[in-house]
Amino acid sequence: MPTTAPPDTEIQGLVRLLPESVRPFALLARFDRPIGWWLLFWPCVYGLTLAGGAFSHWPLILWMLLGAIAMRGAGCVYNDIVDRDLDAKVARTASRPLASGAVSLKAAWGWLLLLCGIGFLVLVQLRIEAIFVALCSLALVAAYPFMKRITWWPQLWLGLVFSWGVPVGWVAVTGVADAAMLWLYGGTIFWVVGYDTIYAMQDREDDALVGIRSTALRMGEHIRSGVAVCYLLALAGWSMAIWSVRPQGQALVALAPAAFHLAYQIASLKKDGSNALGHFRSNKVTGLLVALACLVVGASG
Repeated sequence: MPTTAPPDTEIQGLVRLLPESVRPFALLARFDRPIGWWLLFWPCVYGLTLAGGAFSHWPLILWMLLGAIAMRGAGCVYNDIVDRDLDAKVARTASRPLASGAVSLKAAWGWLLLLCGIGFLVLVQLRIEAIFVALCSLALVAAYPFMKRITWWPQLWLGLVFSWGVPVGWVAVTGVADAAMLWLYGGTIFWVVGYDTIYAMQDREDDALVGIRSTALRMGEHIRSGVAVCYLLALAGWSMAIWSVRPQGQALVALAPAAFHLAYQIASLKKDGSNALGHFRSNKVTGLLVALACLVVGASG
């Protein structure tokens, strides 16, 4: 039987130092769980660095980090507004500020607008082509919370959303989209599907009871092999992107550390989901390793 999932909110670190009146808003934006904005930030770095902009456009990396923190927070607030009734029925999410009543719906909308304002400040730092690309993601973001109600593959939709930093970062440097960018985006999508399937393992029992769909439920007993396929497709897409920029065999070696890390995740993942949270969080390391690969190839390509 799966082990009980830990609560989704954790009062720790800097969040613990905040005044009690402010703390629920930090929790609503998941500031207590930085893994989310790391996973949103790394694809931005992939696009910017593989396109060759690591040094010429380095201030954008800092702006994109701020944007990832703000927009991941905004996405969490919006998701909780939509899912507040469902969250109250799931053990892991029942303590979220909206589901528990710690934050009112009106206050949540105000907090969402403030975070979006910070995101807008980051947006105007980009060239006009990249601004257009970034704005094109809004429909995907708005639709995501509803996907778990209509498809067994909401993780694929999340992949489209969380990987959008790839084209934004790429176009911010080059001004145009090309095959390398599309391969990089496609590979990142499957990486997201893989790691979010691992994350969804924690909620399989509750999700089945309340009617929430996920790839973790869809894959059933084949979840390890399913995640393995996703990770293989991710590596294939990243490899094709690197090959498009620098068609030399040694360039692909840059992905070896990330490949070994993903293989370890699969080999050590327990089917009951008891170590799912730790494996999900370890993708922060995967993101760093892929970013370094893109940096090396992009700087020398």
